[in-house]
Amino acid sequence: MKISLPPHGRPSRVYPPGAPGLHGLASVITGVVVVCALYFGRAVLIPITLSVLLSFLLAPLVQMLRRLHMGQLPSIFIAVLFALAALLAVGALIGAQLVQLASDLPQYQVAIEQKIETVQEKTIGRADSLMTRAAATLQRVAPSKPPPPRPTGRAARNAPAVPTPVEVHEPSPTPLQLAQRALSPAIAPIETTFIVLVVTIFILLQREDLRDRLISLFGSRDLHRTTTAINDAAVRLSRYFVAQLGVNLSAGGVIAIGLAIIGVPGALLFGVIAALLRFVPYIGIWIAAILAVFLAAAIQPQWTMAVYTLILFIVVDVVAGQIAEPLLYGHRSGLSPLAVVVAAIFWSWLWGPIGLVLSTPLTLCLVTLGRYADRLNFLTVLLGDQPALTPAQTFYQRLLADDPHEAIVQAERLLREMSLIDYYDKVALEGLKLARNDAMRGVLMPDQLARVNEALVDIVENLEIAEGLPDRLARPEPHDALALHAATSADLSERNATHARAHPSSPNDGERTAVLCVPGRGAFDEVTTAIAVQLLGRLGFAPIMATHSGYRSARADEPGFRNAPIICIVTLDAPESPPYLRNMLRRTREWRPRATLVVGVGGTAENGHDAAMGATAAAHCAPTFRVMIEECQVAASVLHTREHSHVAGAAE
Repeated sequence: MKISLPPHGRPSRVYPPGAPGLHGLASVITGVVVVCALYFGRAVLIPITLSVLLSFLLAPLVQMLRRLHMGQLPSIFIAVLFALAALLAVGALIGAQLVQLASDLPQYQVAIEQKIETVQEKTIGRADSLMTRAAATLQRVAPSKPPPPRPTGRAARNAPAVPTPVEVHEPSPTPLQLAQRALSPAIAPIETTFIVLVVTIFILLQREDLRDRLISLFGSRDLHRTTTAINDAAVRLSRYFVAQLGVNLSAGGVIAIGLAIIGVPGALLFGVIAALLRFVPYIGIWIAAILAVFLAAAIQPQWTMAVYTLILFIVVDVVAGQIAEPLLYGHRSGLSPLAVVVAAIFWSWLWGPIGLVLSTPLTLCLVTLGRYADRLNFLTVLLGDQPALTPAQTFYQRLLADDPHEAIVQAERLLREMSLIDYYDKVALEGLKLARNDAMRGVLMPDQLARVNEALVDIVENLEIAEGLPDRLARPEPHDALALHAATSADLSERNATHARAHPSSPNDGERTAVLCVPGRGAFDEVTTAIAVQLLGRLGFAPIMATHSGYRSARADEPGFRNAPIICIVTLDAPESPPYLRNMLRRTREWRPRATLVVGVGGTAENGHDAAMGATAAAHCAPTFRVMIEECQVAASVLHTREHSHVAGAAE
């Protein structure tokens, strides 16, 4: 950082070129320029976008034709001709349906007029009657002034003359003008279709060249990662669009057949509209449903046709959205519901009705691209359906927000898919590491640290007393293992230590092996030890929990400590191996040289434990709760084997 002295003598900072403020301003300017380019360049960008999406749809067909030993050029032309035939068929179908619907409307004129009159009577008619009564009441209260007298005599002769109305008659149009008026609405769609097909052909012909250019643009330094990302994105988008098109066409066909059976005119037209609008999730199909229901309600004096039409759309949407789509491409579309709505509004504002239909495919392309391009990753975070925070981050965030209830709800939701020990290892332990890092940095104040510990104890207590958790751990039989009923971690440790002194366990106590769990002196070591006690108790051990200070003062004289053949030192400081932990391990080995010593948790077996074990002989390193329990099980098995051998030898 450079410091310069301005003329008035005060130092002023000269920010480097990569200052955060400049980066933010550049991002805002870039976003504004992109939005302006999308808006003012829509006449050019819409055909190109349609071509890119059409190439995604035709890519599987081209690949299938290539597998049939057809050349690249014939395969592309056959696929494009197939797409052109489909577009012409859809356009002709829509035109024919519009003409037929326009010709059939006079037949339903009486029913439509009756429905309009009924609606007017129920709404505008009542309002008009109320306004008339109010006007009459005001007339009686404050009568209006009489109109001024009309001029007569000389005044009437001097009054200005009333202008004579003039009518302008245009000449009859010539046949050429009539043809121009008839064909002009179709010129723009035909022109757009021609441009889309031509650009699609070139995109399919130069797929490899375009891929190489994208690789050079986004990441030529890491060819493997960039190539894998582009291929994965292209295949994923192509499969999604093909599956979505198939579901939409099937839904539109079912709706068209159902409306034809019900008797709604223009059934094929509404089927095509529903198929196109289903590209807009959640709201697209209901736009078509509203149009169809309004028409069905207007053309029939009764309301049965409208009710049947509404039921048809509901059934089709439920079956397509809850059965067909999950079977084809899973329950997730890749976008959050809010992102779908916001994208529909944004693209409709930019490109009109075409933007509404293309909103979901375009946004999905951006989100997929953001998963691989670091500069666009913010789009995946904002618009994607993946959680913004990991379960461990959410766990810790709930603790910081002093909301243990939400953390318990999260735990119950996750425990439907994972075991209890996996939850403690992958969620709680990772969240405790985040909390420990903040405590080491000094950002957690003492009162906040106490609240976090209290919330952690509440969570552990809830998981201890909760019934029916699919933890895939053996249910503990009734024994004297410690229950977690403390309001704070200090009270929890003291109560368990008192219980251990009052009820010492032995290895032969009901065939349950006693395990002494000793916490370190870290900010969250006691609640971490409580988790280990809970897991050991669920697996049939007889855990004994001590406090760090109580263990140091009691040494090896406590009966509960002396009779435990397995000692677990539970601390999140194990990876760093601080001096107090090394001294603790050395003293433990001096006091209990025959006991099995297990040290964890919070790191990997290769990260710092060797230094901790240097002066204390062999000890078992446990970076996770699962490894700690496995080490205890192995130690208990060895212990029982020795006891049985000793008993057998004594009997002989």
